[in-house]
Amino acid sequence: MFTRRQALQLGVGATAAASSVAIANSLSKQSQLDLTDVGNASLRERAAAKGILYGAAIEWAELSDSGFNQQILQECNILVAENEFKFGRMRPSLDRFDFTASDRLLGFARRHSIPMRGHTLVWHLALPDWFEEQVNRRNAEQVLTNHIQTVAGRYRGQIHSWDVVNEAIEPSDGRRDRLRRTPWLERLGDGYIELAFQAAAAADPEGMLVYNELGLEGNHSDAETRRRKVVELLAGLIDNGVPVHALGIQSHLTGGADYGQFEHLRPFLSDVASLGLQILVTELDVSDQHLPADLQERDRQIATLYHDYLAVLLDEAAVIAVLTWGLSDRYTWLSSHAPRQDGNAVRPLPLDDQLNRKQAWNAIARALDQAPPR
Repeated sequence: MFTRRQALQLGVGATAAASSVAIANSLSKQSQLDLTDVGNASLRERAAAKGILYGAAIEWAELSDSGFNQQILQECNILVAENEFKFGRMRPSLDRFDFTASDRLLGFARRHSIPMRGHTLVWHLALPDWFEEQVNRRNAEQVLTNHIQTVAGRYRGQIHSWDVVNEAIEPSDGRRDRLRRTPWLERLGDGYIELAFQAAAAADPEGMLVYNELGLEGNHSDAETRRRKVVELLAGLIDNGVPVHALGIQSHLTGGADYGQFEHLRPFLSDVASLGLQILVTELDVSDQHLPADLQERDRQIATLYHDYLAVLLDEAAVIAVLTWGLSDRYTWLSSHAPRQDGNAVRPLPLDDQLNRKQAWNAIARALDQAPPR
């Protein structure tokens, strides 16, 4: 019997042939792109009409902004906590958990019947200050499994999907297996990934378990290596009977970068789908750090990137959700992480800082309208 890795290798030719038709269809769609009048239906309504979820990352503090709160409820039919579920936020000490913020955010989502994603159970960043001194090779497995059992167990049956492991691949770290050198890898070896998924499945059998990764979108060798290693990692987990259900593609895009028309992603998406996995776009935004100052031109380039990217991804039926990393320019991590040198405010998200719809909103709306139904 073939393993999933071998089946993928044998199916490359078929994947390429099947994708040629999709490429032609996508290019035809893009040539007809019109973002001037897309109608008033919300993104959540457009997504739902195709069997897709649209949502955004939020923080609890942002919901005190009534105008922003209303836009979240209007546009989103799924939410993800930007920070409240991260290890460092929940663990003030080795022996204590603090669920105050995560409980509040989940409570908001449940009151409005909006599914919530859990981001993220295992990551090499956002670890608390005490981690380095108090977690070692002797106790790391107990710390990891206890964390997942406690967090996922507390919210059992209440979370749409968990980002169980986040960003485990880093080709530049120099390992033959291309895994990222993380505190978890150093203490537990490469088995920490399987351990995390097994613990999450035991703690929350109803949750969708996701492997979430960055840097998969580019049209260059590093991104291609990441894509290949992601497929190998997922296929290996499945061959070993590990409960993994979906891939999360972060999708932090950079305005002005040479992505082509994203056609290079089609075989990758098809390979992931052939493993029986679903796909979520988990952290979509467009950095405008290097784009022109002129607002009309900047917004046009951002919108075009949104549309071209989603036109390709949403052609793949395995893609079931699109979440932007924020909804409004009023609240975006890129204001501090990728500011513009000219001092102008960044504009990476569907709504501007006055909560008005931008060309980026129109682009997402058009891509959802063009997507085949699930």
